[in-house]
Amino acid sequence: MAVPRPVPADRTAWAVRTPGPIGTGPLVRVRRPAPAPGPGELLLDVEACGVCRTDLHLAEGDLPPHRPATVPGHEIVGRVSAVGDRTGRFRIGDRVGGAWLRGTCGSCRYCRGGRENLCPRSVYTGWDADGGFADAVLVPEDFAYRLPDDEDPIRLAPLLCAGIIGYRSLRRSELPPGGRLGIYGFGASAHLAAQVALAEGATVHVLTRSEQARALALELGAASAGDAYDRPPEPLDSAILFAPVGDLVPVAMEALDRSGTLAIAGIHLSDIPVLNYRRHLFQERELRSVTSNTREDGREFLALARRVGIRVTVSPYPLSGADRALADLAADRVHGAAVLVPG
Repeated sequence: MAVPRPVPADRTAWAVRTPGPIGTGPLVRVRRPAPAPGPGELLLDVEACGVCRTDLHLAEGDLPPHRPATVPGHEIVGRVSAVGDRTGRFRIGDRVGGAWLRGTCGSCRYCRGGRENLCPRSVYTGWDADGGFADAVLVPEDFAYRLPDDEDPIRLAPLLCAGIIGYRSLRRSELPPGGRLGIYGFGASAHLAAQVALAEGATVHVLTRSEQARALALELGAASAGDAYDRPPEPLDSAILFAPVGDLVPVAMEALDRSGTLAIAGIHLSDIPVLNYRRHLFQERELRSVTSNTREDGREFLALARRVGIRVTVSPYPLSGADRALADLAADRVHGAAVLVPG
């Protein structure tokens, strides 16, 4: 088993100083004391951290900060370098994943009913606590995932949010066996969800403004790839909206066949135009949101991804280029998923 490199007394990290447009430089480099794990916590020596659109929403202020100068990042792959009291699942040197959902109360009716993603007291990595845009990070053991030693950490990182939330969105879309799925927007999460749908026998139509993303969709096996506002070549049984663009909701709803379902995957969406009942909702079409994920979603997806052999398309950046990675994400210049790699 690999032995983690020593974590320095100070860590390098990026924090959101003053949320605002990415051109104003909301993300700044900082040095902070290396954190010490408390009860139930693991200290990870970060190997890779994916860059999620949620991180961009936090930096630009679409998501109101929960605390000052938070370090973003919640697609974390790392090696355990220290453990706190009341831990036991992991040992020093184990490869572990830290994800968006960081904690829940465990006692409310949502937690007891298997819907911990709706817990009113849930907390999140990179929003309520510092995340993985750093060379060391704390992760609660109860919300950590065991990851394989024989895979590239850079390609594992996007699975921990883009993959998991894409998987939950696919399930929320209620795609029938052999069904016709429309995917609006084709970034990190969408290109993973598409592969799950294809592996399960679906026909996938991708609609996105990026020519590069359309090319990737076809390469992965999509039946068609058009502009985001195009009509797909056939009616859809289900659709997932990954682009945070409310204007696309009526477009996607109108593309659904009778009884079709649209699932909205993002945590943030611009305003939705007025829907016409007969054109967009009649004939039992459904519109659904997706809120975070459960740990069971994560375990199911990570096992499925390994079994199916999902291909993760990545654009690596050094940790020192985190601000550039966010700027590229904002401008749709990222091919697949952006991933930060500490030096």
